[in-house]
Amino acid sequence: MSTFAGQGLPFSLAIAAAGSIPFLLVYFVLRRPSTIRNIPGPPSQSWIFGNTQQLILSTQYGDYEFGWLKSYGPVYRLRNCFGVRSVKLHVKFGGLIPAKQDRLMVADPAALSFIINSPHFKASPMLENVVYLLHGPKSLIYVSAEEHKPLRAALNVGFTAAAVRNYQSIFEKAAARITEKLDNSPSTVDICPLLSFATLSTIGEAVMAASASQSRLQILAEAIASHLPPWLFRAVAHLPTPDFKTARDAKRLAYELGNRIVREKLLAAREGQLDTDGDVFSVLCATKDGLPGDIVAAQTSLFMVAGQETTATTLVLGLRELARLPNFQADLRSEITAHTGKVAYDSMPLLNAFIKECLRMFPVVPIDDRIAREDAVIPLSEKITLSTGEEISQICIEKGQIVSVAIASFQRLESRWGEDAHEFNPNRWLHGTAYKGPEAEALGPYANLFFGGPHTCLGWRFAVLEMQVFICELVRQFSFALPEDDAVRIRLAFSLHPMMPNGQKGAPMIVSRIS
Repeated sequence: MSTFAGQGLPFSLAIAAAGSIPFLLVYFVLRRPSTIRNIPGPPSQSWIFGNTQQLILSTQYGDYEFGWLKSYGPVYRLRNCFGVRSVKLHVKFGGLIPAKQDRLMVADPAALSFIINSPHFKASPMLENVVYLLHGPKSLIYVSAEEHKPLRAALNVGFTAAAVRNYQSIFEKAAARITEKLDNSPSTVDICPLLSFATLSTIGEAVMAASASQSRLQILAEAIASHLPPWLFRAVAHLPTPDFKTARDAKRLAYELGNRIVREKLLAAREGQLDTDGDVFSVLCATKDGLPGDIVAAQTSLFMVAGQETTATTLVLGLRELARLPNFQADLRSEITAHTGKVAYDSMPLLNAFIKECLRMFPVVPIDDRIAREDAVIPLSEKITLSTGEEISQICIEKGQIVSVAIASFQRLESRWGEDAHEFNPNRWLHGTAYKGPEAEALGPYANLFFGGPHTCLGWRFAVLEMQVFICELVRQFSFALPEDDAVRIRLAFSLHPMMPNGQKGAPMIVSRIS
């Protein structure tokens, strides 16, 4: 489910008001039977919310989703809001895209490989609208398919293996700043803001914070917004509500920061003083006949939020799991301290097993909604049995069908990861029990832990090295434990977030200096 972290009551009311008229038109237009109606799935919780409230507002992320995975297998049907099986418009209303309200949840590896690599699917309308609002029309994840390939190729020069290795000193300086802050902090400290600041500082000097709260009203707003044509959503986004204003200001500040950095880099390049190994912006600005400065600057919001904030959250969730494994934590510390001088991070098996398990258990985007551009046939690794009793090995879907790429569920399939698939166990990467299958190479790099096909995360090497450096620096110097009254839960708001009982993002931990 694509969700918009930071939406508050004003945002939801604005969406609901603006979308009510076109949504009602959609709802009352002629229905026709859904092509996925006979695929089993959980019963609808309510006519208004369908299964959406269970999926998004569960006390702990996965309380329902992973139960459904066990009950119905890696492909099942979910009911969306308003209890509509399917809606097909015979006339467009201002470019409105028809959307099937029953959706497929897909964790089957063959189906996932087809969906993420196929031109038959694209990001859902709601996700496209939110990306436009947060990152702008020139960002890599918003531009059209025709623009994406050349822009990605041009940006890739800053994220090759060779380029990323040159950023190691930047990461090490940022990690050193964290240790300094921890030395001056009380024994119990919320590590979320510390890691968020440190990871963002490797790109720029601004920190953009957002609430990860969700509500029933927000779910309804998103259901309505998914039917809004882009022009109407963008018009609504200019309403003077607090949350829309925050999103607009964040995007503007990121673009201004990016422009300032690019101007400085271009000036240094003209004067022959640009350090081409210094950082991402330096590399991108040093390329002859490369991207225009405004295009580079337009990626700043994406670098800062979609890249850096997600890395920080993965680190936080990983350190919490490390606190639950004191023996593994001690072994990892021993491996880290055994490496002195210039560290070859890729040669440290415990470190990399830990990072892979963090990414498996806490994927950056646990659910990614796609919409079918046209009719398509999705292959399956294993046959599924319909409610009619028929067995099928492929699923026929219509244009406009929403398909949820259930990454978190795939990464907990017992058939692929073993009976302990729901447990945090880094040793699976050491003993050869991690997922291997015929579709493995098609899902993504780094042990299939960065999904996306042609849209695979551009900065995955950047993120992995960053985590390697930060974990080594922190675990070498500090031990981590959870408070006795720990009540942090993991909640979904587009990505996963640690949430305290007061509804705020946070993760208090007991951090002790190693003597």
